[in-house]
Amino acid sequence: MPEIRDFHLGDILSITTGLLVSPTHMDGIYRILNWMTSDNLFTHQLPRAGEECREPLLEQHPDLADVQTPDEFDGKEHVERWLAEQVERFGETRPVAPLHPEDHTRINPFDEFRMIAPDVPIIGVEVKGDRD
Repeated sequence: MPEIRDFHLGDILSITTGLLVSPTHMDGIYRILNWMTSDNLFTHQLPRAGEECREPLLEQHPDLADVQTPDEFDGKEHVERWLAEQVERFGETRPVAPLHPEDHTRINPFDEFRMIAPDVPIIGVEVKGDRD
């Protein structure tokens, strides 16, 4: 049986709804997607990983498929109020299992960036350690 970790409902809903409602903002997105994919994702890889994880999250938590989101949020307080209502309804945390390895496509982040933006140069930087 795979290891399971608890994640805040806002982290999960950020993936299932496509709206950033995680109380820890992007940190929550990185945490849940890195956990589910067993990867260390770069920012430009998050949308693809989110798509890979959306359906598996809804399979794990089918009751979240009916969550209604506002057409738009009117500021941070509106997001926080809406999320508090969802936490009251569904609970603050939920267990999340990682994807099966074959359900995540691992792509070198630099290769993937070249696929997204082929005309943008990638400049390497050598970082020397404390002993150099």
